[in-house]
Amino acid sequence: MKKYQYVISFLFFPLFFACNKTTTSSVDDTNSFDSIPVVEPVKPFIDEASGIADSKANPGNLWAEEDGGFPPRLYLLKHDGNVSKTIYIKGAINRDWEEMGRTGDTLYVADIGDNKERYTDYSFYQFAEPLASVDTVTTFNEIKFKYPDGPHDAEAFLVDPPTKNIYIITKRDTPSRIYKLSFPYSYTSINETVFAGTLSYAGVTGACISADGTEIIVKTYPALYYYIRQQGQSIEEVLQNNYTLLPYILEPQGEAVTFATDNSGYFTLSEKNLFSSLNLYFYRRK
Repeated sequence: MKKYQYVISFLFFPLFFACNKTTTSSVDDTNSFDSIPVVEPVKPFIDEASGIADSKANPGNLWAEEDGGFPPRLYLLKHDGNVSKTIYIKGAINRDWEEMGRTGDTLYVADIGDNKERYTDYSFYQFAEPLASVDTVTTFNEIKFKYPDGPHDAEAFLVDPPTKNIYIITKRDTPSRIYKLSFPYSYTSINETVFAGTLSYAGVTGACISADGTEIIVKTYPALYYYIRQQGQSIEEVLQNNYTLLPYILEPQGEAVTFATDNSGYFTLSEKNLFSSLNLYFYRRK
């Protein structure tokens, strides 16, 4: 769904809450990632790229999904910015796809957007990552869920690799709220999430977790918040840790972020918005 009217207002929420964080935060002083990214023009445009995930089955490629109103399809986007493939998810519905992620060999597409906060339940589409030779995904699990306290608009989630618990992070709440969907999930009835805490900022538009589950990035329009997981911590505990702000070039409407499969860095991608060009950014780990 079109959300351009919300961009300006959400630019300020994360900055306000970052300044009022109860634990220590700082600009990234570890120099873990290059501050100047590799920039690759995306050709052809993906108009509303709301989520990305680096591919394990197709090295050198990312998966990208589009926002609500578009067909239920994924793009295979090369690391050089060229869109090489479109794959359809037969039987899925793109009501308001806002995020995607990969854990192991499994992709998750999140139909969790709700700009007007009017829906009673939401869905994840879960399926084996396809090869580039596939034209259509015909088999998937739908994980339906609801919140314990009514509708929420969300654009970010994390799947914890060791536990497979799913954590949904809301966008429009102030501050952003965290809800937990515990594994095993039901594929036949609506799952119930539980409230698992809040962040110290709002306006979350994306999130990703490293393959080994030890690093997390939470994205807002103007910033990337980086968390390191200590041994034995749950995801909800990690998101209460001190964070650092990662290098980030402001994008037209940046909503998507993912770690590289080999953990060599992280990618960001924006929705096209009203701009005439669109770039894929890669921030290399030093």
